[in-house]
Amino acid sequence: HATDTYDTIDWLVKNIPESNGKVGILGISYDGFLPLMALINPHPALKVSVPMNPMVDGWRGDDWFHNGAFREQGMPYIYEQEATRKNDAKWWTGYYDDYDMFMQAGSAGELGREHGLEQVGFWRKILAHPSYDSFWRDQAVDKLLATQPLQVPVMLVDSLWDQEDIYGAVAVYKAIKPKDTNNDKVFLVLGPWHHGQEIRDGSSLGPVKFNSDTALYFRREILLPFLDQYLKDGAPKADVAPVSAFETGTDMWRRLPAWPAGCASGCTTRPTPLYLTAGSKLVFTAPNSADAPYDEYISDPAKPVPFRARPIDDASWSRWLVDDQRELSGRTDVAVFNSEVLRAPVKISGEPIANLVASTSGTDSDWVVKLIDVYPDQVAGDAPMGGYQLMISADIFRGRYRESLETAQAIAPDKPLLYRFALPTANHVFLPGHRIMVQIQSSWFPLYDRN
Repeated sequence: HATDTYDTIDWLVKNIPESNGKVGILGISYDGFLPLMALINPHPALKVSVPMNPMVDGWRGDDWFHNGAFREQGMPYIYEQEATRKNDAKWWTGYYDDYDMFMQAGSAGELGREHGLEQVGFWRKILAHPSYDSFWRDQAVDKLLATQPLQVPVMLVDSLWDQEDIYGAVAVYKAIKPKDTNNDKVFLVLGPWHHGQEIRDGSSLGPVKFNSDTALYFRREILLPFLDQYLKDGAPKADVAPVSAFETGTDMWRRLPAWPAGCASGCTTRPTPLYLTAGSKLVFTAPNSADAPYDEYISDPAKPVPFRARPIDDASWSRWLVDDQRELSGRTDVAVFNSEVLRAPVKISGEPIANLVASTSGTDSDWVVKLIDVYPDQVAGDAPMGGYQLMISADIFRGRYRESLETAQAIAPDKPLLYRFALPTANHVFLPGHRIMVQIQSSWFPLYDRN
């Protein structure tokens, strides 16, 4: 990809009459991966790169796995992309509900066999590399760019509710920002969008309304002047902050000096523990030693927790991260912890860290942690949002990788162990009158294969 881009730029500046010799590259998803690859030994004419929702690390938190749990709902995409050169072979199913399709197959491997996926090269790679070995590490773009000199201005664009590549943009930012000693080459935009929504209407996402077209604002007030500065002769310097972060909850754009940063100036974020405690409570003070030492639930792989309300199909895939979580909070195989009603706003800025001490009767288990904003029972002017449970950040961790991401190890049964992992980036204010909720479960199906 890097050499093809170099050759393409070289041809463009030499053969396109209207070119002024300055080239920019931008794109979303796979096409967001390409502007990153263009930064490896970049062509001298490349003046700016804008990777949007880029695919960066397929094992840690983008398309194929999240912390070792396989995203089996990506199987139709793998099939259709690679089964034929023309992309004309289409995935088929005899089920309207994906939950039924994956349950009847028994496993992702068996469903792959039923569809002949062993004939597809990438599927064979996934089967051969379930752990975070050199196959995945050596193609992780954030690690590649960390070894490269910082030569081209970059604007990384991240969607806070990206249902496909929620990991990549922030991972690259963390990898290359330390080289930006003058704070003028690496920029970050965080928007309240699904995957790719920054080039569409951004006034809402599912039932969540933002009181303005956030995507249009990004394109006009952030992206356009940024591109003009580097690509147009004589253009003024863009008035773009190092970090432009939309703050959900208050629904405001924030101009920040770095990420994470709680506010524009004069204060910073700090690690603040939020404790799970007896009686399904969520509190800011350490539990009392006299409290019940644990909560428990029975997770039955034969009845996995659905990741969204059934029937599950592709019709609203882009919105599932903002689905109401009430249906899940009523299940006995989901542990639920609630704060008291907030009397003052509480802001989270950056990656929430799950610090889970848990035991399982088996030799492996998945751990799903969801951070949720619970709306008041009644919301004036927006009745359907009354009591809404909005996921702010959530992810999964496959227990067998607790000690090593590269080498799977069985879990000692019935032994409390620490599982510590980062959830996706958030920039959210829990408003007064709302509550904070954490849900914990051991399946998220069929988004991820059953463990």
